[in-house]
Amino acid sequence: MNEPPTPKSKALGLFSGGLDSILACLVLRRAGVYVEAVTYTSPFFDAQAARASAKANRIPLNVVDISEEHLEKVVKNPRYGYGSHMNPCIDCHAFMLEKACLILEEKGFDFLFTGEVMGQRPMSQNKQSLATVAKMSGCKDKILRPLSAKLLPASPMENQGLVDREMLLDLSGRGRKPQIALAEEFGVTSYPAPAGGCLLTEPGFSNRLKDLFEHTPQVGADEIRSLKHGRHLRLSPEAKLMVGRNQAENQIMEKLPESGAVKMHAFSNPGPLGLYWGPEQGQEMDLALAIVAGYGKFKPGEKVRMFIEGKEPREVTPLHRRKVQGLLL
Repeated sequence: MNEPPTPKSKALGLFSGGLDSILACLVLRRAGVYVEAVTYTSPFFDAQAARASAKANRIPLNVVDISEEHLEKVVKNPRYGYGSHMNPCIDCHAFMLEKACLILEEKGFDFLFTGEVMGQRPMSQNKQSLATVAKMSGCKDKILRPLSAKLLPASPMENQGLVDREMLLDLSGRGRKPQIALAEEFGVTSYPAPAGGCLLTEPGFSNRLKDLFEHTPQVGADEIRSLKHGRHLRLSPEAKLMVGRNQAENQIMEKLPESGAVKMHAFSNPGPLGLYWGPEQGQEMDLALAIVAGYGKFKPGEKVRMFIEGKEPREVTPLHRRKVQGLLL
């Protein structure tokens, strides 16, 4: 769909690349609004889907890295707490709108919009939550939800004539049939399957993050990125081990930013790379070496000579992976 020659207004939308965010852009564009989008990157989500969807639908996209600020202001201490895992959805949405509000002011957009649908997520997309997010963002009177606008009081943008309310929608609930039909109407044939897209909603990643916060409160974005890879084992309050699951992960782990970890691996036979954080003398180090050896291809009872970064090699007896299940995060 071509942009109108003389747009009524300019709007900036939060954009995940999912179907709802695509449709929100296209609905406004059909209503005569010039549309751009913004998406964010952090250790918990990336811009891959957003880039692909924006390109396919010719939506200008701004990509902003919010890693450290999002971690400190939102994830570590959310005002409205976490969802079912480590996902602070209300605080996160408000923060993203707050950042978008700065772009709005800088680039001269008239208002912000999102692809949220009333009732699609019972906890974060009900009237109270949407109002809370808008108030927290500092841009309360400049936020439009075009897919559900007719179920909400008329916004200042509608009252000012920046967008025609009759061109907006009244979608609600968790069903996807109306969105799919609308996508067909707009000629949108490719979009990601419905999914969270945020690692904070995943149980395994959330368990690792919670453990990291408990034992390393001052952790930064680089350390959190390492949680995406490998097996993670908590050996003691002072010691943690990360073990690669395949050659590709070993290569990723080799390139992780310097974080004080000791590298360890077997000298012979294919096997994983281990990254160990903790005391370099005592039972934790011995346990880490035995676990790394145990994930390699060795015979029961075989002695394995291990490389330890910055230390003399050591022989250990591999500890079978079944015996360490309780240490996995």
